[in-house]
Amino acid sequence: MDMAFLGELLTSVADRGRALIGFERFIGNRARPIDRLCEDLLSGRGEASGMALAQGVLDAWERLDKPGRLAFFNVLKERFGPDQAGLDAAIEAYREKPSAAAISALHLAAEPRRQELLRRLNLAPEGTHVLVRMREALFEAIATEPELRAVDDDFRHLFGSWFNRGFLVMRRIDWRSPANVLEKIIRYEAVHEIQGWDDLRRRLEPADRRCFAFFHPQLVDEPLIFVEVALTTEIPRSIGELLQPERAVLPAPAATTAVFYSISNCQEGLRGISFGNFLIKQVAEDLKRELPGLDTFVTLSPVPGFARWLSGAVAEEGEVALTNEERSELARPAVEAISLDDAAKVRRDKLLGQMTAEYMLRARTNSGRVIDPVARFHLGNGARLERINVGGNLSARGLRESHGVMVNYRYDLDDIETNHEAFATRNTVVASSGVRKLLRPAAN
Repeated sequence: MDMAFLGELLTSVADRGRALIGFERFIGNRARPIDRLCEDLLSGRGEASGMALAQGVLDAWERLDKPGRLAFFNVLKERFGPDQAGLDAAIEAYREKPSAAAISALHLAAEPRRQELLRRLNLAPEGTHVLVRMREALFEAIATEPELRAVDDDFRHLFGSWFNRGFLVMRRIDWRSPANVLEKIIRYEAVHEIQGWDDLRRRLEPADRRCFAFFHPQLVDEPLIFVEVALTTEIPRSIGELLQPERAVLPAPAATTAVFYSISNCQEGLRGISFGNFLIKQVAEDLKRELPGLDTFVTLSPVPGFARWLSGAVAEEGEVALTNEERSELARPAVEAISLDDAAKVRRDKLLGQMTAEYMLRARTNSGRVIDPVARFHLGNGARLERINVGGNLSARGLRESHGVMVNYRYDLDDIETNHEAFATRNTVVASSGVRKLLRPAAN
């Protein structure tokens, strides 16, 4: 069904509902508090009037200023949790007679009322889009009032269902895609900034370039996540190889390697809802069908936490076995290191490679997790850490975040599940022998 037509249909139903309940008089010239509108929405009116009330709540929320939105989230926390009396009764009933029916009743009673409220708000035209923006505002509120995480738990629970992989549609983005979608690709690119329309064209139009995105039926022309792919004949060592303006275009059938060089989440309100693992695997499978000659699937990925970790490792005795000379070298600003003579640069690059291997394979958070967020993503998807590339990204951002280091993760379609299990169950970083050879002796 055409999504524009569906949107118009839902709007007309909501408008009909507004007329049925005399909506403008009902809200009293916008004077009716938003919490009362929420209670009315939960009271169980008909479908058309329910859509109108849902629209009224969302309209009222969008008019709120920052303090008003914070107050609204606190109302959701304090007044739209579980029905305490009903929950107490369900607990007591289960204690008296444990049964499947009692467990079901207890489950229903324990659900916060705000979950049903969010479900009903989602019925409004553009309801899904507004709720995604609402969660963005909630993140900001949580920064000052952490107890609001209970409200976010409900958003995340529902979004996990509403944005299930089964509802997502993968589309290829190319130079002929609608202009409003192309503008969003430029805006949302989060790894390697797109320098205007000419740069975007170089990433989309050539025969050896691909871009794919996931879309949701309720967010028309709003990509949720997209991945940019370069088709090559070898695993690249630097982002400059892929993004240089002047290069020879490779005929797609001649490619043997698909390089995922940028993955960008587009909707901040969907933070924590995982799409990337599905996207990479589906793109790999689709490319393999299109181009049977592809036999290697890798990323060229940033290492965003490396510089921060390295600074701490250099400062703390015992963290890593380093000589004073090595500590002094690693403390050198990355920008200065670019101008070193050849011999000094070779020594520093070797040391950086060793420390990157230490960071990727041994460094852990206090809770025992791999530190680097990009590593957690790809390793959790079943990739293998294939290679460390010192000097892979010499942009200002690359030098600031990782001293210019990038890495390749390899997706071997036959080993993905085994690698995933190793990481998920034992926190094991599956890495090539070349990476493991870079490790220095562990500190005593």
